[in-house]
Amino acid sequence: MEPNRFGDIAAFVSAVKVGSFTAAAASLGLTRSAVGKSIARLESRMAVRLLNRTTRKLSLTDEGQVAFERWRQILDDLDEVETTMAQRRGRPTGTLRLTAPLSFGQRHVLPILDVYLKQWPELRADIRFTDRFVDLVEEGVDVAVRIGAPKEDSQLLTRTVAWQQFVTCAAPEYLQRHGVPQVPADLYGHDKIAFLAGEKASPWRFHTNEGLHLCEEPGRLNIDSSEAMLDGARAGFGLIHLPTYITGNDLRAGTLVEVLADYRPPADPIRIVYPSKRHLSPRVRGFIDLLVARWEHGVPWER
Repeated sequence: MEPNRFGDIAAFVSAVKVGSFTAAAASLGLTRSAVGKSIARLESRMAVRLLNRTTRKLSLTDEGQVAFERWRQILDDLDEVETTMAQRRGRPTGTLRLTAPLSFGQRHVLPILDVYLKQWPELRADIRFTDRFVDLVEEGVDVAVRIGAPKEDSQLLTRTVAWQQFVTCAAPEYLQRHGVPQVPADLYGHDKIAFLAGEKASPWRFHTNEGLHLCEEPGRLNIDSSEAMLDGARAGFGLIHLPTYITGNDLRAGTLVEVLADYRPPADPIRIVYPSKRHLSPRVRGFIDLLVARWEHGVPWER
């Protein structure tokens, strides 16, 4: 077999998985041109077209689908051999495949992953920051950080490592102009910046003596980015209802002030989820152990 054959196959499989030559090049540490040449060599060698290329996306031909499934399995098998050898050495190697919610992952998971990669130079990582549900088994992901009650089946293990606490807050100047709401019902007279989920704003939840209270009135400003909501609140546009892992620094600095503290909703678990295997690879076990160690004495956003 030619020396670069596996490199060409890896470039093809990566491009199909991520959907573009550019993203594949970034994950493999190559140039976009190098990825394109690798796939062109495969097509020339096999005398078939593997991919249909458009300006917007890549799609597999029938022959490409067959080749992708076989080559992906071969690469997975090679990775499994590497994992087995790493288990014998006890050193994290290979590629850690991780997924986490967008804002939470970027703020609080990525710094831990950065420490982990510096600790083990032989290790690589693929991380997906997304708020969509990722099927770990189907998509070949090693470990996920998820927020909310467990919904997984018995094939997965889950461990609660922290808690998500929503708070309602606003800039001091906004509260000076509009007053401080005393009970959840007061929110209907205030400007709100709400999270836009799909076609409608997410309701705000509060705990009262009568039970759960939902404020479902759309915000004056509705945004599909929690980071942009935070910027809007700092600028005095209105009240926000977001987790402390986003608002914590501003609350401590006084740039935002919490209101309705007595009506905070119940906290949601933040969990590590991973496939239930008899033996976890060192790279997965090591990352889980590091994350737990960093948060077991208090999470950074609540300090």
